Amino acid sequence: MIASYVGENKLFEQQYLAGELELELNPQGTLAERIRAGGAGIPAFYTKTGVGTVVAEGKPVEEFEGQLYVRETWLRADLAIVKAWKADTAGNLVYRKTARNFNPNMATAGKVTVAEVEEIVPAGSLDPEAIHTPGIYVDRVIKSTINEKRIEKLTERKREAA
Repeated sequence: MIASYVGENKLFEQQYLAGELELELNPQGTLAERIRAGGAGIPAFYTKTGVGTVVAEGKPVEEFEGQLYVRETWLRADLAIVKAWKADTAGNLVYRKTARNFNPNMATAGKVTVAEVEEIVPAGSLDPEAIHTPGIYVDRVIKSTINEKRIEKLTERKREAA
């Protein structure tokens, strides 16, 4: 598992502690850039993030203009599963809100990309200026049937009377 945050998933925790699952934690920006680099065909890049920490252990470090940088490698996937708001039948995707954070880059980094979408419209129906992922990166589009937004914890507190 390569992630920037693993949450509070008890099964994940059990598998990791039992040695059944390997974990590589990355700073979130580095993770995003590794995915973007994978989609762009850039096998490696340098970043200052993590220099001198456990993040840099075992990785090449080089100096540029008097500053140290750690080399990070791209991330690509055999299968990328992304969630989009809308797609046309040509596979062009439109995301909403925070779905734009990682999904567009992940779609380009997959050898095969499957998009789960809330709505499928005819090709040509989407405004070309609104498309976030061109259909050339998408191999399959599946209409989602459950669009419930789950969260890890719900915390509520009573508001003070005005």
